[in-house]
Amino acid sequence: MLTTGLAQAPIPTSAPRGFWALSENLTAVEGSTVKLWCGVRAPGSVVQWAKDGLLLGPNPKMPGFPRYSLEGDSAKGEFHLLIEACDLSDDAEYECQVGRSESGPELVSPKVILSILVSPKVLQLTPEAGSTVTWVAGQEYVVTCVSGDAKPAPDIIFIQSGRTVLDVSSTVNEGSGEKLFITEAEARVTPQSSDNGQLLVCEGSNPALDTPIRASFTMNILFPPGPPVIDWPGLNEGHVRAGENLELPCTARGGNPPATLQWLKVSVLVMTVRPEDHGVRLSCQSYNSVSEGTQERSITLQVTFPPSAVTILGSASQSENKNVTLCCLTKSSRPRVLLRWWLGGRQLLPTDETVMDGLHGGHISMSNLTLLVRREDNGLPLTCEAFSEAFSKETFKNPAQKLWIEGPPEGQYIRTGTRVRLVCLAIGGNPDPSLIWLKDSRPVSEPRQSQEPRRVQLGSVEKSGSTFSRELVLIIGPPDNRAKFSCKAGQLSASTQLVVQFPPTNLTILANSSALRPGDALNLTCVSISSNPPVNLSWDKEGEMLEDVAAKPQSAPFKGSAASRSVFLRVSSRDHGHRVTCRAHSEALRETVSSFYRLNVLYPPEFLGEQVRAVTVVERGQALLPVSVSANPAPEAFNWTFRGYRLSPAGGPRHRILSGGALQLWNVTRADDGFYQLHCQNSEGTAEALLKLDVHYAPTIRALQDPTEVNVGGSVDIVCTVDANPILPEMFSWERLELISEWRNKRASVHIYECGHGGVSRELSGGWMARCREGRQTNGGAVGGEEEEDLNLDDMEKLSKGPTGRLRIRQAKLSQAGAYQCIVDNGVAPAARGLVRLIVRFAPQVDHPTPLTKVAAAGDSTSSATLHCRARGVPNIDFTWTKNGVPLDLQDPRYTEHKYHQGVVHSSLLTIANVSAAQDYALFKCTATNALGSDHTNIQLVSISRPDPPLGLKVVSVSPHSVGLEWKPGFDGGLPQRFRIRYEALETPGFLYMDVLPAQATTFTLTGLKPSTRYRIWLLASNALGDSGLTDKGIQVTVSTPGLDQAPEDTDLQPPTEQPPGPQRLPLLPVLFAVGGLLLLSNASCVGGLLWRRRLRRLAEDLREDRGRVSGRGLGMTGGRLGANFHRHFRPGRSEEDRIRNEYEESQWTGDRDTRSSTVSTAEVDPHYYSMRDFSPQLPPTLEEVSYHRGTEDGDMVFPGHLYDEVERVYGPPGVWGPLYDEVQMDPYDLGWPDVKCEDPRGIYDQVAADMDAGEPGSLPFELRGHLV
Repeated sequence: MLTTGLAQAPIPTSAPRGFWALSENLTAVEGSTVKLWCGVRAPGSVVQWAKDGLLLGPNPKMPGFPRYSLEGDSAKGEFHLLIEACDLSDDAEYECQVGRSESGPELVSPKVILSILVSPKVLQLTPEAGSTVTWVAGQEYVVTCVSGDAKPAPDIIFIQSGRTVLDVSSTVNEGSGEKLFITEAEARVTPQSSDNGQLLVCEGSNPALDTPIRASFTMNILFPPGPPVIDWPGLNEGHVRAGENLELPCTARGGNPPATLQWLKVSVLVMTVRPEDHGVRLSCQSYNSVSEGTQERSITLQVTFPPSAVTILGSASQSENKNVTLCCLTKSSRPRVLLRWWLGGRQLLPTDETVMDGLHGGHISMSNLTLLVRREDNGLPLTCEAFSEAFSKETFKNPAQKLWIEGPPEGQYIRTGTRVRLVCLAIGGNPDPSLIWLKDSRPVSEPRQSQEPRRVQLGSVEKSGSTFSRELVLIIGPPDNRAKFSCKAGQLSASTQLVVQFPPTNLTILANSSALRPGDALNLTCVSISSNPPVNLSWDKEGEMLEDVAAKPQSAPFKGSAASRSVFLRVSSRDHGHRVTCRAHSEALRETVSSFYRLNVLYPPEFLGEQVRAVTVVERGQALLPVSVSANPAPEAFNWTFRGYRLSPAGGPRHRILSGGALQLWNVTRADDGFYQLHCQNSEGTAEALLKLDVHYAPTIRALQDPTEVNVGGSVDIVCTVDANPILPEMFSWERLELISEWRNKRASVHIYECGHGGVSRELSGGWMARCREGRQTNGGAVGGEEEEDLNLDDMEKLSKGPTGRLRIRQAKLSQAGAYQCIVDNGVAPAARGLVRLIVRFAPQVDHPTPLTKVAAAGDSTSSATLHCRARGVPNIDFTWTKNGVPLDLQDPRYTEHKYHQGVVHSSLLTIANVSAAQDYALFKCTATNALGSDHTNIQLVSISRPDPPLGLKVVSVSPHSVGLEWKPGFDGGLPQRFRIRYEALETPGFLYMDVLPAQATTFTLTGLKPSTRYRIWLLASNALGDSGLTDKGIQVTVSTPGLDQAPEDTDLQPPTEQPPGPQRLPLLPVLFAVGGLLLLSNASCVGGLLWRRRLRRLAEDLREDRGRVSGRGLGMTGGRLGANFHRHFRPGRSEEDRIRNEYEESQWTGDRDTRSSTVSTAEVDPHYYSMRDFSPQLPPTLEEVSYHRGTEDGDMVFPGHLYDEVERVYGPPGVWGPLYDEVQMDPYDLGWPDVKCEDPRGIYDQVAADMDAGEPGSLPFELRGHLV
C-alpha cells in the first residue's frame, strides 16, 4: 500500500492470538502520516510499541519521539501507533507488545515492516539543464542524467523532441545516506535537423512522485543549407546594361548556422555591371560551417554597353576650299554603334565606314570623312555622333588624373579581429570619378544582414575641391590575410595588401574506422585547416600524452599554413567513452584550439572490479544484489537464476529486478541463502557472475541434553547445539543459576529466574527463586539459613566448535550441581537461551548428630514415638532400620515407616506405637543405601525426664536498667519446658526470679535493674518433672549495668528492651523480693506439704486440658498451657509488675515455635536432626519440612538440597523439561498425609488423666514417673 496522506495499514482478516486488529506491512511516502493498528483483547494490559527492538514506552505522548503518539480508546484495547511527517528514520520494523496482566499473558505481535518512499528532489543533467547545446546533425552524442537521493531508486528516461530515446543505460548506486539510492543514466543521441530548437528532456520517476520531475536543455542543431536560388529581375535572364547596379538576390533555404552566400565572377564578387563583365559567369555559392561542400547556381551575363569614347582623328584647320580628311573612331561597344557626321546642323555623308571587333565582345566602329572647307563653315562645330537603339548618344569623357590609398603599412602583422581603416583618394576627372573598392578583384560591398559589429563598412564618395575620397573600414578576419585591396577610378587603380595573424580556423579529427571492438587498431589524424603563423599539434587521451607522427601536409585556405599529425591506438573495452583530444597551440598568439574524438568501442558485458560478490542481510530484512557491469551496447537483458530456477523478470511477491539489473529481495528468509547466478547479454556477447547472499538469523537451540548426569569426581560435557548464522567462535556463553525453594501454602513450588545484566533476574516459572552470578535475588532472604553458593564458572572449561558449545566439568563436585543456562548470541537478536540441569550422583550422606540423638517417650504401652532419619544422595536411597543391631521387622503392626523425597533429600519416619519401656527403650540404627554406597546414624529412644540445662547463655545488650539475654534450649526431656531467670546484685544479698514469657522464648530482656551495678544471672529450664539445676556453668553469666551517663553497650542482636516504668518503683523490687524470700523460708516447714499437694492437683487438671492441644509423636510436645500452668504455679516472688512486663515481651516476640524440638544433641551446637514431634497431620502434604537446617556452624558438609528441586520450564515444549528424578516415586502417603491410617496420638493421655488420683500426695501419672532403662 502506497500513500501520501494518512496511511492506515490494512487489517488482516485473521489476527494473531490475543489481538483483534493488527497492521500489515505498509509503504508510505516521506512526509505523510501513518497509522499502525494494534487491537488488544486484554484492554487492561500495558501496551507499548517497539521499533527495531527499541521500546517506545507505554506513554501515549511518547516523550523523546515528538512525531509518535498512541491513538485509540485504551478501554477498547485500541493502541494504534500514529507517526506524523514520516521520514527515512521511520523505515523500520515495528512490534506491538502487550505486558502480562491479570487478564492475559504477555504478547508480542508479528513484526510490521514500514517502508518509507523518498522522492528524488533534483536531476543533474549533462550538458547543463537550461542551456543551449550546439550539436551537428547526424553525429552521435552522449547525455548523462543523475538523480538525487531517493528510495527506491528512480527510473530515468530521455525524451528528444517529444520522442523517447531508446539507447539508454542506467546504473543504480548507493546514495548519500543509508537506504538511499541514486540512478545514473546515459543516453546516446543522434540529432537531426528537425531537432533544431527543440528540447531534450531527462525525466525521473519513482513511486513517491505523483508527477515525474524533469530537466532539459535546448538543442541547437547545425546542418547544411539547401541549394542557392537566384532571383533575376526581368524576363531576359543574363541581359543587363553596363553601368547599372545589378542586385540579384541569392537565397538558400534551411541551414544552421544560416548559409553564407557569395556571388562569384571568376572568383570576384560583382556588384556593378561594366562592359568587361560581358560573357562572364556569375555564380552564387551557399555553404556553412557544417557543409561538406559548396552549392552553386550560375548565370552568364549578356552586357550591353556603349563605347566609352568617340575620337575624331585629323586636323580641323584648313585653308578655304581645300579638302580635309577626318576619321571618327569609337571604343568597343555592344551592340555596334552607327556613326553620323554633323557640321553644325547639317549631316555629312562619310567617305567610308568600317566595323572591327573590340574588347569585351563588343565592336569598334570607324567612319572616314573628306570635307571641302568653305568660308561659311568657319566656326561651326563638327560632330561625330555614335548612336544605337540600345542606348542614347554618348559624348567624350576625361578620366581622373591621380589615384592612391592611405592605410597601415604594407607587410605589417595585424591580428584577427583588429579594426582597419583604408581611404582611397583621387584627383580630377570629368565626369566625377566613381571610386570603387575591390578585394582580390572583387567589388567590396556591405553585407545585406546587419552584424554587430559590421565586419565591412563602405563609405560613400566625398568631394573636397578637385579631390575625391572613399573610406573602407574592415574588422580583419582570416579571409583578409594577404588579400589585395584595390581602389579603381576609371582606368586608374591603386592597391595594398594586409598580413593577418589568426589561430586555426578549423581543427578536424579524421578516423579510419567508426565501429571499434577490443583489439582493433585506430588511426586518428588531426588536421589544422589554416592558421597564421603555423601551430604545433599534440595528442592526449584523458590527460595522458600520446606519441604521434607527422601526416602529409595539405593546402591551406586564406593563404595560411596547414598542419596535421596522426596517432595510432590499440583500443580495449576500457577505452570506451574516452576522449582523444588534439590540441593546436600558437606560440605567437599564445592561444590553443582543441578538438576531441570520443571512442565508441563495442564489447560484450564485463563485470567491473567493484562488482560485489557477497551480500549479507539479516533474516526478514531487505537485500539488494547490485550489478556493476559495463557493456556497449547496453545489456539487452539481465537474467537471474537461483538453485537452477530462473527468477521472473517481471518480479514476484518478494523480488524485483531493477532497471540496472540489480536484484532486490525483501522479507528474506534463511531459505534464500545461497548463490545467485546473473546472466547478462548484448549483441556483442554474454557474461555471467555468481553472487552469494548470506542470510544472518538469530540462533535457535536444537539440542540440549537435560538433565546431564555425572558421578562425583567424574567428568562430563554439557553440550549445547544451535542452528545459527553466522557461526562465531565466541557466541557461546554459560551462566549458572541458583534455585531457591519457597514454601507457599505449605507446598513447594518453583520460581526460575533468568540472569540478566548486573545480576538482575527475571522469573522463569512457578515458586522458585534464582540467584545470578553477579548478585542474589530471593523472595525474602535465604531459606533455612543456607550460605551463599559460589556460582563461579572459572573451574569449568568452555569449548565451542562450529554450532556446538560445550561446558566441560572435570572432577565434578556436589557444589557444581544445579541449573545452567546456555546463552548463544551471534549478533542477531534475540539471543537463544536454554536451561539444563546438572545432576551430580553421590553416595548417601545421613545427617549425623554428635554423638547421639535422643527421642523421649513414655514406656506405658499406650504412647507412640517417631524416629526421623534423613539422608541426601543420588540416585534414590533405600532405608533399613535395626534395633540394638537386629534388623527391624516392619511387618510388625507396631512399626510404621513413611518415606518422603524432595530433590536429593530422602526421609524415613519410623513410628513406634504402644511404646514399651522393656522392649523399645533401645538404640535404633538407620542405614541409607543407594548404588554408590551407604551411610547410617543411631537414635536412642529413652524415657521422659527433667530437661537438660540450656545452652550458650550470653548477654546481647546492656542498658542502665536492663540486660538482654539469649540462649539455646537443651533437651526438654520429652515434656514441655519453660525457662526461669535467677539473678542477684553482688552488693545486695538475696536472689530474685523472673519467669520467661512466652514459655518457648529463647531471648528475654531482664528489666528493673539498677545502673552501675554488677549482677550474676542464672538460667533454669524446667518441665513437669523438675528443673535442670544450677550446676552447669553454661547457665551463668556476670554483667555490670552502665551508669546513666554512659551509652549502652550494643551487640549484634538488639532484642526488644523495656524501660522501667518509673524511677520511684524500681528500688523497691529487690527489697520486696528479699522480704518475700525470707518469709517463704521461715514458713517452709509449715506449708511445704500443703503447697506440694495443691501443685500436683492443678498439674493434673492442666494436663487434662492440654491433652487436646498436643500434636506430636510420643511425648514430643511443643509446650502450651502445660508449661504456662507450670510457671503460673511455680513462680515464687512474682509481682504484678513482672507479669505486665513479661506479657509485653511476649507480645513483641516473633520467634518460630516450630523450630524447637524434643530431640537434642549432647554437644552445644545447632542439632543436625530434629524429631518429628511437631508433625501435625492437619498440614497439607509437603515434600520436606521447612524447619530442617541446611548446615552446621562447625564446618560440616553443606548439602545443596535446593539444587535438585523439581523445576519446570515455562516456555519449553511439553516433555522437554520434566522432573529431575523421573525414577523417584513418592510414597503413597506423600499425597495423602491427612488420610494416613495410623493411630491418633492425641488420645494417649485420656485414660491416664482419668485414672490419676489427685488425693494421694506422691502419686503421678505413669508417663511422668520417669522410668529409665
